[in-house]
Amino acid sequence: MKITKLLHTRMRVSDMDRTIGFYQQVLGLEVLERKVSPRGSHLAFLKVPNSEELIELCSFPASGPVTVQEDLVHLAFEVENLDDTIRSLESSGIRITDGPTRTSSGSRFIFIDAPDGYEVELIERPPGTALV
Repeated sequence: MKITKLLHTRMRVSDMDRTIGFYQQVLGLEVLERKVSPRGSHLAFLKVPNSEELIELCSFPASGPVTVQEDLVHLAFEVENLDDTIRSLESSGIRITDGPTRTSSGSRFIFIDAPDGYEVELIERPPGTALV
């Protein structure tokens, strides 16, 4: 077996509309599709700019509310300018939960929380930097 591509990552959420609003309004992601699965899960597929991989949000109300453990999982997105990003977040009332922090490679990053407590890392990388 040889894996050829990462297609999507699924995250279960408590409130689909609230979570979609966060990813659309705060991060600029696009909803490609919304549907209900055969077992009754509400699904939404979000497109990340300049990326082929999708984020799949899943709400299954029968399972009850989602509780995300601290520092268990996070999504990381690259931003063009971290200072502009911080100003935009602050003007929108979004609280920065950690950072800004600079890495040894010169990247800078912050964390914010998405609904249900999922962490979102926003990274500014110097040109030519492959990883954080």
